[in-house]
Amino acid sequence: MTIRIAMWSGPRNLSTAMMYAFAARGDCAVTDEPFYAAYLATTGFDHPMRAEVLASQPRDPGAVRLTGAAPGGAALWYQKHMTQHMLPQMPLDWMDDCRHAFLIRHPVRVVASYVRKRESPDMAELGFARQRALFERIAARTGRVPPVVDSGDIRAAPEPMLRALCAALDIPFTERMLHWPAGPKAFDGVWAPVWYQSVHASSGFDAAEGPLPVLSGDYARLAEGAMADYTALSSHRLRGM
Repeated sequence: MTIRIAMWSGPRNLSTAMMYAFAARGDCAVTDEPFYAAYLATTGFDHPMRAEVLASQPRDPGAVRLTGAAPGGAALWYQKHMTQHMLPQMPLDWMDDCRHAFLIRHPVRVVASYVRKRESPDMAELGFARQRALFERIAARTGRVPPVVDSGDIRAAPEPMLRALCAALDIPFTERMLHWPAGPKAFDGVWAPVWYQSVHASSGFDAAEGPLPVLSGDYARLAEGAMADYTALSSHRLRGM
């Protein structure tokens, strides 16, 4: 039986490194942001490589396949989802067939990283409110709190945090998750040349983060507006094993 793992993250949250960690297990297929093309087609946003993204995936969200057997018949199927992609009209029925986890990051760090790639994002693009809403929906439907991991905790202590996450998902941990080959991956989304340069240069998780960056003006207000949703999820975050 395929175990499907849906990991819910906003942008610039260590999400690609986490995808690489699961792919490195050897027993896990991965899917990279399957609703990105549908999101762009619906919103009309002019993201980098928009035409290539639209050509690479279904534009109809109902045509995205996320259930059934994993690609290649793998035992695990890790699905990297961006919460901002899950617009109200996106289908959610497939979620009942997944185990879910949430990857969070302090809003100041998210904003500071995101604006280096795309200027002047709005709150919806950062995905914090949608992430909290999806978390609450899953908790209500399953009757239990899904696991939450903070990217800062993972970078500070990768092995203990990955052990805790695997235990919460009821899958075995393997040390293979701690390292991966540098460079692009066959399963990367077509948008990888724009967004994945740093993780392509890596072969494991980066060292612990330093002090919070300093934001000002609209960027500081944007981060402050996301704090309530981040804090609500952070109150449930896992501790390392």
